[in-house]
Amino acid sequence: MKIDGVGVSQGISVGKTFVMEREGFSNVKRTLSADKISGELKRLEDAISKTRDQLKHFQQKIKNELGDSHAAVFESHVLVLDDPMLIDPAMKMIRIDRVNPEYAISEIFRVYLEKLEKFDDPYLKSRMADFRDVGRRIQMNLAGVEKHPLANLQEKVIIVAYDLSPSETASMDKEKVIGFVTEAGSRSSHTAIMAKALEIPAIVGAPGVTKAIKTGDTVIIDGNRGSVIINPDSETLKEYQAERKKLTLSVHAIEKSRKSAAETLDGIRVRLSANIELPDEIVHVKLHGARGIGLFRTEFLYLYRDELPSEEDSFQVYKQVVSTMSPDSVTIRTLDIGGDKFVSQLNLPQEINPFLGCRAIRLCLQRKDLFKIQLRAILRASVYGTVKLMYPMISGVHELREANIVLEETKAELRTEGIEFREDIPVGIMIEIPSAAITSDILARETDFFSIGTNDLIQYTMAVDRGNEQVAYLYDPLHPAVLRLLKQVIDSAHLNGIGVSMCGEMAGDPIFTPILLGLGLDEFSMAPTDIHSVKNAVRSIRMEDARKLTTEIMELPTSAEIRQYLANIT
Repeated sequence: MKIDGVGVSQGISVGKTFVMEREGFSNVKRTLSADKISGELKRLEDAISKTRDQLKHFQQKIKNELGDSHAAVFESHVLVLDDPMLIDPAMKMIRIDRVNPEYAISEIFRVYLEKLEKFDDPYLKSRMADFRDVGRRIQMNLAGVEKHPLANLQEKVIIVAYDLSPSETASMDKEKVIGFVTEAGSRSSHTAIMAKALEIPAIVGAPGVTKAIKTGDTVIIDGNRGSVIINPDSETLKEYQAERKKLTLSVHAIEKSRKSAAETLDGIRVRLSANIELPDEIVHVKLHGARGIGLFRTEFLYLYRDELPSEEDSFQVYKQVVSTMSPDSVTIRTLDIGGDKFVSQLNLPQEINPFLGCRAIRLCLQRKDLFKIQLRAILRASVYGTVKLMYPMISGVHELREANIVLEETKAELRTEGIEFREDIPVGIMIEIPSAAITSDILARETDFFSIGTNDLIQYTMAVDRGNEQVAYLYDPLHPAVLRLLKQVIDSAHLNGIGVSMCGEMAGDPIFTPILLGLGLDEFSMAPTDIHSVKNAVRSIRMEDARKLTTEIMELPTSAEIRQYLANIT
């Protein structure tokens, strides 16, 4: 049996499962005698105090293992414990209604969660997991449960759950976990972020897995394709074990790959850099031998928090990344909120099609106050290393010019205040809209570099939502229209003397490496774990042969013929 979900952390895992039961709150109601009330109030106070200590312990544990960014989620959990709208009513129920603490906590949290469920605001919905997690932990402590089941794993397993809370992932024995599968979650969920940080395969949004899978079943997690294969036959198991063996690198192989140059057989060096979402991912960037960060997504600073980040908040994060990566460069993309990423504090109106709406640079140009705060932080960080600034979702030169006007105003303000920054910071744009690709010759005259975002460029070019399984087959990087746009963008950049990188998923797939080399791509930016395979692809071909291959492929009329051509030469 196969169930498809969303692959959020690449790789393949094969193993036995441990299925997490979806626990609710205990709602057994007991009526207390008057002489028991003070004791039960004390029992709830002790459980809350113990929960607070546990959350602080988890925060420090995650900080030590994965860094500050991952640990910050527990700050909101502690705030839940201090929320008088939750704890005070529970205490009141025990005193006045004479009910047991388990029932009081379950009722208060249930009502609160039902209220949150009615809101359409994605941020408020994301807070539901925080409340549910804290409520469950208080109940565990009331029941005297000392350890979570995930802390007592006896063998290496794949965790299957409806969802995984931050405290559950913090309490687990990570040496025993080789993968995650959850029914709930998204690419930006805590489970997804944790899986990436741990570099273990993970799939979220897989409907029905907790019913279809039993503890002890053998499953295959294919994080690359987003597939879960339950109790595979011997032939399928053999195929995936062979594929996993190819993907799995020994420590020695990683070290050897990290030190080797990304150089073609005829001596042409290619720059391979990394895409990151969190500062703590830098350890993986360095481990896998990336030569800089080609895409630093900054949205995490704005998501899942009670207030917008200040200039100082942003500056400290950018400074950390830039100084740690120095002398290698860091390309910081300005805010790309919108589409599937929402910030409730901005009070943005709902849109019928947010992917075609007020997002990214469009939002920043409407909210120049917000834009300037981020630009100030980036400019201030530029003196601590090599920084490049990049605007997302530029559709034409008019938006580029307007963004640069705001940038120059920001620079003037910093000069007036006597704040140091790099005056000649390179400014580039994402090419991810067909209009930008088609007018790339015009844009290239007014910018310092291009970075091609193939994920959106392909999606917009083919008019296909790649997350829609009904039409996902049309999302095709080898469609002749896509390849022609890529050639046009790269040629326009080179004719105007600027470099061009690619930070979409296409850059991290070695199948496409020879074609992109032949097109003249200067820099490949990808997930750190993809660098080894792409580097091997670069080191196995002559640039002359890559150019010849690409020329021949550009003459083929369909992607099917292109794939067949590629299959015949490998």
